[in-house]
Amino acid sequence: MKPVKFFLAFIFSFFLIWVANTHHPFGSSLPAMGRFLSPFDGFWQNAESTALPGERKLNFAAIGEEVNVVFDERLVPHIFASSLEDAFFAQGYLTAQYRLWQMDVSTRATGGYLAEILGPNLKERDLGQRRKGMRWAAENIVKNWTKTGEIKWIDAYTKGANAYLATLSPRQYPIEFKLLGYEPEPWTNLKSAIFLCGMVETLSSRNEDLRASNAMEAFGPEMFEFLYPEYNPKQMPVIPGEKKYDFEPVWKDTLANALSQEVPARQVFENPPEFIGSNNWAVSGKKTTTGLPILCNDPHLSLKLPSIWFEIQLSTPDMNAYGVSLPGMPGIAIGFNENIAWGETNLGHDLVDWYTIKWADEAKETYWVGEDKLEVKLVEEEIKIKGQEPYIEKVKYTLWGPIAYTDDTSPYHDMAMQWVLHYAFSNDSRSSLSTFVELMKAKNYDDYVHAMRCYDYPPQNFVFASNEGDIAMTVNGKLPLKSDQQGRFILDGSNSQNAWKGFIPMDQVPQIVNPERGYVTSSNQRSTAPDYPYYYNGGFDQYRGRSINRMLTRMENITPEKMMEMQNNTFSIKAEEALPLMLALNGGEEEAPVAKSMLKDLADWDYRFEKGLKAPAAFDKWFSLIYRNTFDEVYSLSDSMDVLYPAQWRLIDLLANDPENDIFDVVATEAKEDAAAVVQMALKATLEAIGSAYETPGYSWQQYKGTFIGHMANIPAFGVYDVPVGGYRDAINAVQDDFGPSWRMIVQLGDYPKAWGVFPGGQSGNPGSKYYDNMILSWAEGNYKELFFMKNKEDLGQPVLWKMKIEKVPE
Repeated sequence: MKPVKFFLAFIFSFFLIWVANTHHPFGSSLPAMGRFLSPFDGFWQNAESTALPGERKLNFAAIGEEVNVVFDERLVPHIFASSLEDAFFAQGYLTAQYRLWQMDVSTRATGGYLAEILGPNLKERDLGQRRKGMRWAAENIVKNWTKTGEIKWIDAYTKGANAYLATLSPRQYPIEFKLLGYEPEPWTNLKSAIFLCGMVETLSSRNEDLRASNAMEAFGPEMFEFLYPEYNPKQMPVIPGEKKYDFEPVWKDTLANALSQEVPARQVFENPPEFIGSNNWAVSGKKTTTGLPILCNDPHLSLKLPSIWFEIQLSTPDMNAYGVSLPGMPGIAIGFNENIAWGETNLGHDLVDWYTIKWADEAKETYWVGEDKLEVKLVEEEIKIKGQEPYIEKVKYTLWGPIAYTDDTSPYHDMAMQWVLHYAFSNDSRSSLSTFVELMKAKNYDDYVHAMRCYDYPPQNFVFASNEGDIAMTVNGKLPLKSDQQGRFILDGSNSQNAWKGFIPMDQVPQIVNPERGYVTSSNQRSTAPDYPYYYNGGFDQYRGRSINRMLTRMENITPEKMMEMQNNTFSIKAEEALPLMLALNGGEEEAPVAKSMLKDLADWDYRFEKGLKAPAAFDKWFSLIYRNTFDEVYSLSDSMDVLYPAQWRLIDLLANDPENDIFDVVATEAKEDAAAVVQMALKATLEAIGSAYETPGYSWQQYKGTFIGHMANIPAFGVYDVPVGGYRDAINAVQDDFGPSWRMIVQLGDYPKAWGVFPGGQSGNPGSKYYDNMILSWAEGNYKELFFMKNKEDLGQPVLWKMKIEKVPE
């Protein structure tokens, strides 16, 4: 019998391994088995019991007074404390309880500490993070927190996280630690700063300096301006064009900067996803049924499990706030209190500039800026490597920033990286941490304005609404003062005129309060019309903002339900503008049945990217092929260099207004094509690409798009695949394959606010928990949960899972 038992055990283990490394459709029950797989005995310890304690008591010396926590039916903790520090202690404890591995791995990835646990293959990635100054910046942020007194909040959060870690035995570690073979380390204040740097990296490090420089060199100034105009005349900026700027700019220079003549070919650092997005808006009482504002926010980020957000309520004698927090930082990032609501979207501004360096010695430790010979500052970085001795490198810092890459084969070889993150701690003033603390306590518009004054990074569009009836939008953060065109291309670091001239003063950043139109909104579009007195460049969304402005202009008697429908709206202005042109230029009748079927579907389509439709897939493929054939001159360069691609609105503009332009001529053919020929060629290629699939039963936009929510460590069994959801990157509901609305929130202001929210995940980071991914289906279907905003710890108006009491004991 022993051989039989061994064989059965082997087969069962093989089955578990197969399950844990295989994608499974949304709703399948198989992945749950793989979630419990561990190389150690006792892996079942990671399966959470469905029987929750009625009440749990904890004792710690690190708190000032008793803290009470109520967990609602979605595992959202509602923390009631006597001080902000005690509330943050409890927040740190509970965040670690449910997201410990996420906290650990996210800071390792940002700070350059992955090789320590995963081995030498991650050494170069870690070095890249250190050379960009991630750890260095984080250390300086901690120093600044100490100077400003904000460190007390971080201290409390850190103590709470470590209090939870101290309760764990190795068999209780989150399953990812077991699978990856390492143990959690104590949380530190530095790790919170590193986490913050990671958010700045995600939201504010995208740049096109290299690609734009290559395009300028390849095409020349005239063609460059034709392909890459900076302003779309149809754009509707965050701050409406009728806004008048009646201040005197502190600095303005319209002279273009000296460009570097040394243009590399290839980009080395991976840019964050294009148009890291989001939508937010607030409507005033003049447009709502209650006569008071409604605020909406849905930040668009990479869709991962565990979720980037942790939902929470924090209540003390001088505040009561609810919203979502980031696992690694205290406070609430997006949320509301009894009087106000706030939210953010990302700016598209370019906040990274690259400089070539004119070295003054062979060792490359001195360099020229004008007539001055300057010395680099050397910062030692130690990379710990699993199974090997640590690697030591001294990173060079120049006036402009760190030398981010030293390999002769790199296109960024010996270039300096100037980045807003490197200035985030430069003035010893209160930071973004204070902004969110003040927002949690704010009572009115004046308090909101005061909170905005200390915000620094990452720059965001802050929307605001209050129960006094005010609505506002502030384009906020450290925004560099630049010359015209500065930062659009790689700059000459030996020219002192290429320096940033400081930052736009807070009272001159784009902002608006209570506009006559009755709403404010932002969706990563340009911040201002061209008459704003300060230059900025970047990558800006062209369509979602226009959709939101159109809808809000037309809407009256607005309710939260209408706002829910709007956040889930899949209509695309891009499709509305492009498809009629495509159909007209295609011209004659098609003979193939699939072509007739596809064109009929497109002609009847209402430009909504709903999950069950086929037309969106046909449009997306056809439009992308028209784009590629039109700008084939640009694509032909991509084999030898990284190059900037034209904005999609530029193609639509050419189709509509200049269909005979030479840009439509396809380089690879002998004939001379116009827009009609390119459109017809692209349709033929579309039929070849998806024609056979298009006619199969069940083919749809959902299948074509293939939305999935993967695990942070790319463990297939811990992810969710084939999520049944519509949406489009250029629609308000901007769901893509692995990117989209990471938190939807709607707040109705009033005597006591009512709010609704949902995110594509769950509160727990444990794949064995029912609260790991329990909100994904609601999110995909466009449903919301009413948020249980408790007035006090006795307010039990909704179902409660369990309670926790944290009592103080003598040290």
